[in-house]
Amino acid sequence: MKSHRNISNGSIEFTPATFTLVGIPGLEEDYIWISIPFCLMYIIIFIGNGLILHIIRIDPAMHQPMYFFLAMLAFVELGVSASTMPTVLGIFLFGIRNISFGGCLLQMFSMHSFTLMESGVLLAMSVDRFVAIYSPLRYTTILTTPRITGMGATIALRSVVLMFPLLFLLKGLPFCGHNSLTHSYCLHSDLIKLPCADTRPNSILGLFVITSTFGLDSLLIMVSYLLILHTVLGIASGAGRWKALNTCVSHICAVLVYYVPMISLSLLHRFGRHLSPLLQTVMANAYLFFPPVVNPIVYSIKTKEIRNSIVRILPRKRGEV
Repeated sequence: MKSHRNISNGSIEFTPATFTLVGIPGLEEDYIWISIPFCLMYIIIFIGNGLILHIIRIDPAMHQPMYFFLAMLAFVELGVSASTMPTVLGIFLFGIRNISFGGCLLQMFSMHSFTLMESGVLLAMSVDRFVAIYSPLRYTTILTTPRITGMGATIALRSVVLMFPLLFLLKGLPFCGHNSLTHSYCLHSDLIKLPCADTRPNSILGLFVITSTFGLDSLLIMVSYLLILHTVLGIASGAGRWKALNTCVSHICAVLVYYVPMISLSLLHRFGRHLSPLLQTVMANAYLFFPPVVNPIVYSIKTKEIRNSIVRILPRKRGEV
């Protein structure tokens, strides 16, 4: 444990060797039962998103812009879930509530980076839907594989570059013995409450990160859908308008299951401090688990090509067994 004495007030300031993760307060005796739905959610997440990635990889019919973006979405959702799984299952299955300082920072960096990437991927998918509806004949010539690869690399680079300064700012702060976190994983909003020093630079930078990613991305997604709506209203036939809009349903669901829990959790943190810690914990878990559980199900149900590919692959796998 690193420590030093603050000469001005005589307090001991140190970086804790470990943080303690609370999990779900008040329900410690029921953790083994609580672990069951968490295990089921992780199984659904890894099988569902993994299956989508596998189908898109092996099926040549899936090698189109829309499915490449869907593969990016499945990948980043796997990344978010893999980031939280060690501590979540460690707490509820094995009672391991401590995480090292470095491990906590790594988890925070990984989880938030993948979450920022998910916002960027949803924006890229809205652009994909606009191009497909506005210029269907030039769709594949506009969204070429190199351009899609470049968009994916830009989304990943943006997330990592924005998160690195937050990581280093936190690493340099004194914590003065405070090391208890209120969730089952390390969140920046949780960690920033612990230091006994001026955290305004962290708060200002955090606000900038949120505004330049979630805020900007959501605004541009709304602009994309206004342009899509304007284009669709210009289609002469009612059947054509419905067909065009129907291609956006899965993406609209993905946007809603991503942003609605996020906005609800933000409002809860801002205005619901008097509410029970249990409700805040449930909302925080819904924010992280709801999108990666729901999106593979929605896309498998709503996208005929994915359904058909699953139907073709499963009998083949049974035959190999």
